[in-house]
Amino acid sequence: MDFKKSASDVLEKIGGKENLVTAAHCATRLRLVLVDEKKVNKEEIENIDGVKGVFIASGQLQIIFGTGTVNKVYDEFIAAAGVQETSKEDMKREAAKKGNRFQRLIKTLGDVFVPIIPAIVAGGLIMGIMEALNFMNSNDIISINTNGYIFKIINLLSNAAFTFLPILIGYSATKVFGGNPYLGAVIGMFLIHPDLQNAWTVASEGYQQSFSIFGLYDVHMVGYQGHVIPIIIASLILATIEKKLHKVVPEIIDLFVTPLVSLLVTGFVVFTFVGPVFVAIENGIITGVQKLIEIPLGIGSFVMGGLYSTTVVGGIHHMYTVIDLGQLGEYGVTHWLPLASAANMAQGAACLAVALKTKDKKTKSLAFPSALSCMLGITEPAIFGVNLRYFKPFICGSIGGACGALVASLFNLGATATGVTGIFAILLHLNHPLQYIISMCVAMAVAFVLTWLFGYKEKEKAQA
Repeated sequence: MDFKKSASDVLEKIGGKENLVTAAHCATRLRLVLVDEKKVNKEEIENIDGVKGVFIASGQLQIIFGTGTVNKVYDEFIAAAGVQETSKEDMKREAAKKGNRFQRLIKTLGDVFVPIIPAIVAGGLIMGIMEALNFMNSNDIISINTNGYIFKIINLLSNAAFTFLPILIGYSATKVFGGNPYLGAVIGMFLIHPDLQNAWTVASEGYQQSFSIFGLYDVHMVGYQGHVIPIIIASLILATIEKKLHKVVPEIIDLFVTPLVSLLVTGFVVFTFVGPVFVAIENGIITGVQKLIEIPLGIGSFVMGGLYSTTVVGGIHHMYTVIDLGQLGEYGVTHWLPLASAANMAQGAACLAVALKTKDKKTKSLAFPSALSCMLGITEPAIFGVNLRYFKPFICGSIGGACGALVASLFNLGATATGVTGIFAILLHLNHPLQYIISMCVAMAVAFVLTWLFGYKEKEKAQA
């Protein structure tokens, strides 16, 4: 492969260096932010030597070259374009400028939650393993001393991230909004302070302490355990106040005045006015989603499982983390994650059907690894690189996702954490592993068979 030629061909097909804002790369893809995406000739880019797929997502033109190859193409590309290397953070900021308000909101949610997902996933996996061990212990399959030291330590680790989730969110969100993340962590600590009544006890014990605000309404001295949206809003308020104070407070006293005033104002405003409002909004969202999932015969889950991949294409799937965490806080499990897993496994199965049926070596070399990646939770290569290009496989995958989600709903499947979908998500479903496997097999079987029979013909041209 001539890396220099491939790089220069890409530059030509995107409209030249005049149409390029910035360039970066990840493990497999060349990522470009462009002035005008309409000047891009996707079909001709796909025919460039080494290119395994092209799609636009998150304000970026993403060209799949594969591991190792993309690094060499990128070096030649920035040399040909005459631009400097760009960090991923700079790339994200440039891409964010191109989106509308809704797209920027969804991207912000992604920026807040992506860094803390590893902590949530780790805790959830440990929790799933603990549930499996407890199940085997209670059914005399194995014998475990649940009062032993090792068991106690593992149990503490399993729920630490969920117990102190507002601190993680406060840190991450305040950093995203441009404030001091450590002040954000303090706000998170404040909202789950042990002197406040634990939110989990309200249902059984009622409100233990309240204060009347001007005789208009009562503020209950209850913590924000299990809540997500109020913490994000608190972080936004904190960061906004802090940034404004930095501009007006004299530098000599800025170190003392700005953090003090930022925390005091945010604390009173959030706990007195903003927090209760957004708690009600969040509870309404979680309740609404749960009622949708609980529609008889799994109809609601069927619809959402079928539409899930479409929301991935629209780039709005990051908002589901809010639903997952909200359901984990409210019910102890998330019923949303199994729907997402079914949708992803189905798209992977549709991509696999294309890989097995096609005789085109380039399509086959792209579809096989993309299918596996999709089943591991990384869906973009399969969805954008294969299924959407031929369109029918995407529809077949969506139907398969709907069927798998329906079965998951009938089983009342719930994951013990969020962040992992597909094959490895079984570790989050060790409370009902067989039901999870059945649901995923249904999703994959429907998607694969439909794609094999109706979704792909060798002579059909790619749609994108």
